[in-house]
Amino acid sequence: MKIAVVGAGYVGLSISTLLSCKYEVILLDILEEKIDKINKRISPIKDSYIEDYFKTKNLNLIATTDKITALSDADFTIIATPTNYDVNTNYFDTSSVENTIIDVLKINPTSTIIIKSTIPVGFTESMKKKYKVNNIMFSPEFLREGYALYDNLYPSRIIIGSKVELAHEFVNILKKCIKKKDVQILYMESTEAEAVKLFANTYLALRVSFFNELDTYAEEKGLNSMDIIKGVSLDNRIGDYYNNPSFGYGGYCLPKDTKQLLANYKDVPQNLISAIIESNDTRKKHIVNVVKNKLKINSRIKFDFDLNKIIEENKYKVCGIYRLTMKTNSDNFRESAIFDIINKLKNNGIKVIIYEPIITKKEINDCIIINDFNKFQDSVDLIIANRFDDLLKSSKKEVYTRDLYNRD
Repeated sequence: MKIAVVGAGYVGLSISTLLSCKYEVILLDILEEKIDKINKRISPIKDSYIEDYFKTKNLNLIATTDKITALSDADFTIIATPTNYDVNTNYFDTSSVENTIIDVLKINPTSTIIIKSTIPVGFTESMKKKYKVNNIMFSPEFLREGYALYDNLYPSRIIIGSKVELAHEFVNILKKCIKKKDVQILYMESTEAEAVKLFANTYLALRVSFFNELDTYAEEKGLNSMDIIKGVSLDNRIGDYYNNPSFGYGGYCLPKDTKQLLANYKDVPQNLISAIIESNDTRKKHIVNVVKNKLKINSRIKFDFDLNKIIEENKYKVCGIYRLTMKTNSDNFRESAIFDIINKLKNNGIKVIIYEPIITKKEINDCIIINDFNKFQDSVDLIIANRFDDLLKSSKKEVYTRDLYNRD
Protein backbone atom coordinates (compact mmCIF):
# COMPACT_ATOMS: atom_id res chain seq x y z
CA MET A 1 0.00 0.00 0.00
CA LYS A 2 1.41 3.36 -1.06
CA ILE A 3 -0.25 6.60 0.02
CA ALA A 4 0.55 10.00 -1.45
CA VAL A 5 -0.19 13.15 0.53
CA VAL A 6 -0.13 16.51 -1.24
CA GLY A 7 0.53 19.50 1.02
CA ALA A 8 2.80 19.54 4.07
CA GLY A 9 0.88 21.93 6.27
CA TYR A 10 -0.86 21.03 9.54
CA VAL A 11 -3.30 18.65 7.87
CA GLY A 12 -0.91 17.00 5.41
CA LEU A 13 2.03 16.63 7.76
CA SER A 14 -0.03 15.24 10.63
CA ILE A 15 -1.86 12.62 8.56
CA SER A 16 1.41 11.69 6.80
CA THR A 17 3.02 11.09 10.18
CA LEU A 18 0.02 9.04 11.33
CA LEU A 19 -0.19 6.82 8.24
CA SER A 20 3.58 6.33 7.87
CA CYS A 21 3.59 4.38 11.13
CA LYS A 22 1.96 1.50 9.20
CA TYR A 23 2.18 2.35 5.49
CA GLU A 24 4.51 3.76 2.86
CA VAL A 25 3.79 7.48 2.57
CA ILE A 26 5.15 9.98 0.04
CA LEU A 27 4.56 13.61 1.02
CA LEU A 28 4.54 16.18 -1.78
CA ASP A 29 5.08 19.91 -1.28
CA ILE A 30 6.47 22.81 -3.31
CA LEU A 31 8.79 24.19 -0.61
CA GLU A 32 12.30 22.71 -0.68
CA GLU A 33 13.12 23.96 2.81
CA LYS A 34 10.10 22.21 4.29
CA ILE A 35 10.87 18.98 2.40
CA ASP A 36 14.47 18.96 3.62
CA LYS A 37 13.39 19.38 7.22
CA ILE A 38 10.86 16.56 7.03
CA ASN A 39 13.40 14.17 5.49
CA LYS A 40 15.80 15.07 8.31
CA ARG A 41 12.94 14.42 10.74
CA ILE A 42 12.70 18.04 11.81
CA SER A 43 9.10 19.21 12.08
CA PRO A 44 8.52 22.43 10.11
CA ILE A 45 5.54 23.21 12.38
CA LYS A 46 5.22 23.40 16.15
CA ASP A 47 3.44 20.22 17.24
CA SER A 48 4.80 18.27 20.18
CA TYR A 49 3.38 14.94 19.02
CA ILE A 50 4.83 15.29 15.51
CA GLU A 51 8.18 16.29 17.01
CA ASP A 52 8.11 13.26 19.30
CA TYR A 53 7.13 10.85 16.50
CA PHE A 54 9.90 12.23 14.30
CA LYS A 55 12.41 11.46 17.03
CA THR A 56 11.12 8.13 18.34
CA LYS A 57 9.19 6.34 15.57
CA ASN A 58 10.49 4.47 12.55
CA LEU A 59 8.31 6.25 10.02
CA ASN A 60 8.03 5.04 6.43
CA LEU A 61 7.84 8.64 5.23
CA ILE A 62 9.62 10.39 2.38
CA ALA A 63 9.01 13.99 1.35
CA THR A 64 9.58 15.26 -2.16
CA THR A 65 8.87 18.13 -4.54
CA ASP A 66 8.58 15.77 -7.52
CA LYS A 67 5.01 15.01 -8.63
CA ILE A 68 5.90 11.87 -10.55
CA THR A 69 7.71 10.33 -7.58
CA ALA A 70 4.87 11.15 -5.21
CA LEU A 71 1.82 10.29 -7.31
CA SER A 72 2.96 7.29 -9.35
CA ASP A 73 1.59 3.98 -8.08
CA ALA A 74 -0.18 5.57 -5.10
CA ASP A 75 -3.27 3.59 -4.11
CA PHE A 76 -4.68 6.63 -2.32
CA THR A 77 -3.86 10.31 -2.86
CA ILE A 78 -4.78 12.65 -0.02
CA ILE A 79 -5.07 16.32 -0.97
CA ALA A 80 -4.30 18.74 1.85
CA THR A 81 -3.42 21.93 -0.02
CA PRO A 82 -4.52 25.37 1.21
CA THR A 83 -7.80 26.92 0.10
CA ASN A 84 -7.58 30.54 1.08
CA TYR A 85 -10.67 32.73 0.99
CA ASP A 86 -10.69 35.08 -2.01
CA VAL A 87 -12.26 38.39 -0.95
CA ASN A 88 -12.80 39.37 -4.59
CA THR A 89 -14.90 36.33 -5.46
CA ASN A 90 -16.27 35.74 -1.92
CA TYR A 91 -15.31 32.12 -2.32
CA PHE A 92 -12.53 29.68 -1.49
CA ASP A 93 -9.64 29.62 -3.95
CA THR A 94 -9.78 25.90 -4.79
CA SER A 95 -7.26 26.09 -7.63
CA SER A 96 -4.56 24.13 -5.75
CA VAL A 97 -7.02 21.29 -5.09
CA GLU A 98 -8.24 21.17 -8.68
CA ASN A 99 -4.70 21.35 -10.06
CA THR A 100 -3.75 18.39 -7.88
CA ILE A 101 -6.76 16.44 -9.13
CA ILE A 102 -5.62 17.15 -12.70
CA ASP A 103 -2.09 15.94 -11.86
CA VAL A 104 -3.39 12.71 -10.32
CA LEU A 105 -5.68 11.99 -13.27
CA LYS A 106 -2.73 12.47 -15.65
CA ILE A 107 -0.08 10.56 -13.68
CA ASN A 108 -2.09 7.90 -11.85
CA PRO A 109 -5.78 7.98 -12.86
CA THR A 110 -6.69 4.85 -10.87
CA SER A 111 -5.61 6.34 -7.54
CA THR A 112 -8.46 7.05 -5.13
CA ILE A 113 -8.45 10.78 -4.31
CA ILE A 114 -9.32 11.86 -0.77
CA ILE A 115 -9.79 15.63 -0.39
CA LYS A 116 -8.88 16.90 3.08
CA SER A 117 -8.69 20.59 2.13
CA THR A 118 -11.68 22.64 3.24
CA ILE A 119 -13.84 23.28 0.19
CA PRO A 120 -17.24 24.81 -0.71
CA VAL A 121 -20.36 22.70 -0.45
CA GLY A 122 -20.78 20.87 -3.76
CA PHE A 123 -17.14 21.09 -4.88
CA THR A 124 -16.40 17.34 -4.89
CA GLU A 125 -19.44 16.52 -7.01
CA SER A 126 -18.55 19.33 -9.41
CA MET A 127 -15.05 17.85 -9.87
CA LYS A 128 -16.44 14.36 -10.49
CA LYS A 129 -18.81 15.70 -13.14
CA LYS A 130 -16.25 18.01 -14.72
CA TYR A 131 -13.61 15.31 -15.17
CA LYS A 132 -16.08 12.44 -15.62
CA VAL A 133 -14.59 10.34 -12.82
CA ASN A 134 -15.94 8.62 -9.73
CA ASN A 135 -12.77 8.15 -7.67
CA ILE A 136 -12.90 11.41 -5.69
CA MET A 137 -14.29 11.73 -2.17
CA PHE A 138 -14.16 14.30 0.63
CA SER A 139 -13.16 13.53 4.20
CA PRO A 140 -13.02 16.55 6.53
CA GLU A 141 -10.39 16.97 9.23
CA PHE A 142 -11.11 18.37 12.70
CA LEU A 143 -7.70 19.38 14.00
CA ARG A 144 -6.50 21.90 16.53
CA GLU A 145 -3.44 23.97 15.81
CA GLY A 146 -0.49 22.55 17.74
CA TYR A 147 -2.33 19.29 18.39
CA ALA A 148 -2.83 18.09 14.82
CA LEU A 149 -1.23 14.67 15.21
CA TYR A 150 -2.88 14.11 18.60
CA ASP A 151 -6.27 14.83 17.02
CA ASN A 152 -5.45 12.34 14.26
CA LEU A 153 -4.51 9.70 16.82
CA TYR A 154 -7.60 10.36 18.95
CA PRO A 155 -10.21 11.70 16.49
CA SER A 156 -13.54 13.04 17.71
CA ARG A 157 -15.13 11.30 14.71
CA ILE A 158 -14.26 10.11 11.22
CA ILE A 159 -16.45 11.37 8.42
CA ILE A 160 -16.17 9.97 4.90
CA GLY A 161 -17.98 11.66 2.05
CA SER A 162 -18.63 8.46 0.15
CA LYS A 163 -20.38 5.13 0.63
CA VAL A 164 -18.44 3.05 -1.91
CA GLU A 165 -16.20 0.12 -0.95
CA LEU A 166 -13.00 2.17 -1.28
CA ALA A 167 -14.33 4.55 1.37
CA HIS A 168 -14.57 1.64 3.81
CA GLU A 169 -11.05 0.58 2.81
CA PHE A 170 -9.71 4.05 3.60
CA VAL A 171 -11.43 3.96 6.98
CA ASN A 172 -9.78 0.60 7.73
CA ILE A 173 -6.41 2.17 6.92
CA LEU A 174 -7.10 4.96 9.42
CA LYS A 175 -8.34 2.54 12.08
CA LYS A 176 -5.06 0.61 11.94
CA CYS A 177 -3.15 3.81 12.73
CA ILE A 178 -5.27 5.66 15.27
CA LYS A 179 -5.17 4.92 19.00
CA LYS A 180 -8.72 5.81 19.97
CA LYS A 181 -10.98 2.80 20.28
CA ASP A 182 -14.61 2.76 19.15
CA VAL A 183 -14.37 6.06 17.29
CA GLN A 184 -17.66 6.93 15.63
CA ILE A 185 -17.56 6.70 11.83
CA LEU A 186 -20.11 8.36 9.59
CA TYR A 187 -20.51 7.61 5.89
CA MET A 188 -22.40 10.18 3.85
CA GLU A 189 -22.30 11.87 0.46
CA SER A 190 -19.45 14.31 -0.13
CA THR A 191 -21.77 17.32 -0.29
CA GLU A 192 -23.10 16.60 3.19
CA ALA A 193 -19.55 16.00 4.48
CA GLU A 194 -18.48 19.37 3.06
CA ALA A 195 -21.39 21.00 4.88
CA VAL A 196 -20.42 19.27 8.16
CA LYS A 197 -16.97 20.87 8.02
CA LEU A 198 -18.24 24.40 7.37
CA PHE A 199 -21.10 24.23 9.88
CA ALA A 200 -18.83 22.76 12.58
CA ASN A 201 -16.28 25.54 12.27
CA THR A 202 -18.98 28.20 12.05
CA TYR A 203 -20.52 26.91 15.27
CA LEU A 204 -17.12 27.18 16.96
CA ALA A 205 -16.87 30.77 15.69
CA LEU A 206 -20.38 31.36 17.06
CA ARG A 207 -19.33 30.06 20.46
CA VAL A 208 -16.23 32.27 20.51
CA SER A 209 -18.33 35.26 19.49
CA PHE A 210 -20.98 34.56 22.14
CA PHE A 211 -18.53 34.51 25.04
CA ASN A 212 -16.67 37.51 23.63
CA GLU A 213 -19.92 39.48 23.55
CA LEU A 214 -20.69 38.32 27.09
CA ASP A 215 -17.24 39.57 28.12
CA THR A 216 -17.77 42.90 26.32
CA TYR A 217 -21.00 43.42 28.25
CA ALA A 218 -19.35 42.58 31.57
CA GLU A 219 -16.39 44.87 30.87
CA GLU A 220 -18.60 47.79 29.84
CA LYS A 221 -20.89 47.38 32.87
CA GLY A 222 -18.10 46.76 35.37
CA LEU A 223 -19.17 43.18 36.11
CA ASN A 224 -17.07 40.11 36.87
CA SER A 225 -16.90 38.37 33.51
CA MET A 226 -15.44 35.13 34.86
CA ASP A 227 -18.24 34.71 37.39
CA ILE A 228 -20.86 35.14 34.68
CA ILE A 229 -19.12 32.73 32.29
CA LYS A 230 -18.76 30.10 34.99
CA GLY A 231 -22.40 30.41 36.00
CA VAL A 232 -23.55 30.12 32.39
CA SER A 233 -21.17 27.28 31.49
CA LEU A 234 -22.11 25.00 34.38
CA ASP A 235 -25.37 24.32 32.57
CA ASN A 236 -24.70 20.86 31.09
CA ARG A 237 -26.42 21.90 27.87
CA ILE A 238 -23.82 24.64 27.42
CA GLY A 239 -20.67 23.14 28.94
CA ASP A 240 -17.61 24.61 30.63
CA TYR A 241 -15.31 24.60 27.61
CA TYR A 242 -14.37 26.78 24.62
CA ASN A 243 -15.51 29.80 26.59
CA ASN A 244 -12.34 31.81 27.23
CA PRO A 245 -12.67 35.38 25.90
CA SER A 246 -10.22 36.69 23.32
CA PHE A 247 -9.67 39.62 20.99
CA GLY A 248 -11.75 37.77 18.39
CA TYR A 249 -11.64 34.47 16.55
CA GLY A 250 -8.90 34.12 13.97
CA GLY A 251 -6.44 31.57 12.67
CA TYR A 252 -6.49 29.77 9.36
CA CYS A 253 -9.91 28.10 9.57
CA LEU A 254 -12.64 30.03 11.35
CA PRO A 255 -12.50 33.37 9.47
CA LYS A 256 -12.49 31.83 6.00
CA ASP A 257 -14.88 28.97 6.77
CA THR A 258 -17.55 31.27 8.20
CA LYS A 259 -17.31 33.52 5.13
CA GLN A 260 -17.47 30.52 2.79
CA LEU A 261 -20.56 29.17 4.55
CA LEU A 262 -22.18 32.60 4.24
CA ALA A 263 -21.38 32.53 0.51
CA ASN A 264 -23.00 29.09 0.29
CA TYR A 265 -26.14 30.62 1.81
CA LYS A 266 -26.76 32.64 -1.36
CA ASP A 267 -30.51 32.62 -2.03
CA VAL A 268 -31.10 30.87 1.33
CA PRO A 269 -32.64 32.90 4.21
CA GLN A 270 -30.31 33.47 7.16
CA ASN A 271 -29.49 35.95 9.92
CA LEU A 272 -27.17 34.12 12.26
CA ILE A 273 -24.25 33.31 9.92
CA SER A 274 -23.70 36.92 8.85
CA ALA A 275 -24.17 38.04 12.48
CA ILE A 276 -21.27 35.81 13.59
CA ILE A 277 -18.93 37.51 11.12
CA GLU A 278 -20.16 40.98 12.11
CA SER A 279 -19.84 40.14 15.81
CA ASN A 280 -16.18 39.30 15.39
CA ASP A 281 -15.47 42.71 13.87
CA THR A 282 -17.49 44.42 16.59
CA ARG A 283 -15.39 42.69 19.24
CA LYS A 284 -12.17 43.94 17.66
CA LYS A 285 -13.52 47.49 17.54
CA HIS A 286 -14.41 47.24 21.24
CA ILE A 287 -10.89 46.08 22.14
CA VAL A 288 -9.39 48.97 20.18
CA ASN A 289 -11.66 51.50 21.91
CA VAL A 290 -10.63 50.19 25.33
CA VAL A 291 -6.95 50.40 24.38
CA LYS A 292 -7.42 53.92 23.02
CA ASN A 293 -8.92 55.06 26.31
CA LYS A 294 -6.11 53.48 28.28
CA LEU A 295 -3.46 55.14 26.14
CA LYS A 296 -4.97 58.59 25.83
CA ILE A 297 -3.08 61.50 27.40
CA ASN A 298 -4.82 64.75 28.28
CA SER A 299 -6.55 66.29 25.29
CA ARG A 300 -5.28 69.59 23.97
CA ILE A 301 -7.67 72.19 22.56
CA LYS A 302 -6.60 74.40 19.70
CA PHE A 303 -8.32 76.66 17.17
CA ASP A 304 -7.84 75.77 13.52
CA PHE A 305 -8.01 79.07 11.58
CA ASP A 306 -8.21 77.32 8.20
CA LEU A 307 -11.28 75.33 9.24
CA ASN A 308 -12.51 78.15 11.49
CA LYS A 309 -13.35 75.81 14.35
CA ILE A 310 -12.05 74.41 17.63
CA ILE A 311 -10.27 71.04 17.29
CA GLU A 312 -9.56 68.62 20.13
CA GLU A 313 -6.20 66.91 19.64
CA ASN A 314 -5.54 63.61 21.42
CA LYS A 315 -1.99 62.48 22.00
CA TYR A 316 -1.39 58.78 22.39
CA LYS A 317 1.30 56.72 24.00
CA VAL A 318 2.92 53.62 22.47
CA CYS A 319 0.99 50.33 22.43
CA GLY A 320 2.94 47.09 22.74
CA ILE A 321 1.57 43.91 21.16
CA TYR A 322 2.60 40.77 23.04
CA ARG A 323 2.90 37.99 20.44
CA LEU A 324 1.21 37.64 17.08
CA THR A 325 0.39 33.95 17.47
CA MET A 326 -3.25 32.99 17.90
CA LYS A 327 -2.74 30.35 20.56
CA THR A 328 -0.41 29.45 23.41
CA ASN A 329 2.56 27.28 22.40
CA SER A 330 1.96 27.98 18.73
CA ASP A 331 4.25 29.27 16.01
CA ASN A 332 1.43 30.14 13.59
CA PHE A 333 -0.01 33.63 13.26
CA ARG A 334 -1.83 33.31 9.92
CA GLU A 335 -5.03 35.38 10.04
CA SER A 336 -4.45 36.11 13.72
CA ALA A 337 -7.08 38.46 15.13
CA ILE A 338 -4.31 40.66 16.50
CA PHE A 339 -3.48 41.92 13.00
CA ASP A 340 -6.89 43.57 12.71
CA ILE A 341 -6.34 45.09 16.15
CA ILE A 342 -2.97 46.45 15.02
CA ASN A 343 -4.42 47.96 11.85
CA LYS A 344 -7.29 49.59 13.73
CA LEU A 345 -4.89 51.04 16.31
CA LYS A 346 -2.66 52.44 13.57
CA ASN A 347 -5.69 53.94 11.82
CA ASN A 348 -6.38 55.78 15.07
CA GLY A 349 -2.90 57.28 15.05
CA ILE A 350 -1.46 54.99 17.72
CA LYS A 351 2.12 53.82 17.40
CA VAL A 352 2.48 50.04 17.72
CA ILE A 353 5.52 47.96 18.67
CA ILE A 354 5.41 44.16 18.56
CA TYR A 355 7.12 41.57 20.74
CA GLU A 356 7.52 38.36 18.76
CA PRO A 357 10.58 36.19 19.51
CA ILE A 358 10.06 33.78 16.58
CA ILE A 359 10.26 36.45 13.85
CA THR A 360 13.67 37.50 12.54
CA LYS A 361 12.37 40.41 10.48
CA LYS A 362 12.79 43.88 11.92
CA GLU A 363 9.23 44.95 11.15
CA ILE A 364 5.86 43.69 10.00
CA ASN A 365 2.88 45.77 8.84
CA ASP A 366 5.11 48.85 9.28
CA CYS A 367 5.49 48.05 13.00
CA ILE A 368 8.82 47.53 14.72
CA ILE A 369 9.43 43.98 15.98
CA ILE A 370 11.47 43.46 19.16
CA ASN A 371 12.69 39.99 20.15
CA ASP A 372 13.91 40.91 23.63
CA PHE A 373 11.11 41.22 26.18
CA ASN A 374 12.91 43.62 28.53
CA LYS A 375 13.69 45.95 25.65
CA PHE A 376 10.10 45.61 24.46
CA GLN A 377 8.49 46.61 27.75
CA ASP A 378 10.88 49.52 28.12
CA SER A 379 9.73 50.79 24.71
CA VAL A 380 5.96 50.82 25.29
CA ASP A 381 3.43 52.38 27.64
CA LEU A 382 0.82 49.61 27.57
CA ILE A 383 1.06 45.92 26.68
CA ILE A 384 -1.92 44.11 25.18
CA ALA A 385 -1.98 40.32 24.96
CA ASN A 386 -4.57 38.13 23.26
CA ARG A 387 -3.22 35.23 25.33
CA PHE A 388 -1.59 35.74 28.72
CA ASP A 389 1.82 34.26 29.47
CA ASP A 390 3.90 33.76 32.61
CA LEU A 391 6.43 36.22 31.20
CA LEU A 392 3.86 38.98 31.61
CA LYS A 393 3.47 38.39 35.35
CA SER A 394 6.68 40.28 36.05
CA SER A 395 6.02 43.06 33.55
CA LYS A 396 6.77 46.55 34.71
CA LYS A 397 4.03 47.89 32.46
CA GLU A 398 0.26 47.55 32.60
CA VAL A 399 -0.96 44.50 30.68
CA TYR A 400 -4.40 44.47 29.08
CA THR A 401 -5.86 41.08 28.16
CA ARG A 402 -9.25 39.38 28.10
CA ASP A 403 -7.69 35.94 28.62
CA LEU A 404 -9.49 35.08 31.87
CA TYR A 405 -8.44 31.44 32.15
CA ASN A 406 -4.85 31.65 30.87
CA ARG A 407 -5.60 29.04 28.23
CA ASP A 408 -6.79 28.86 24.65
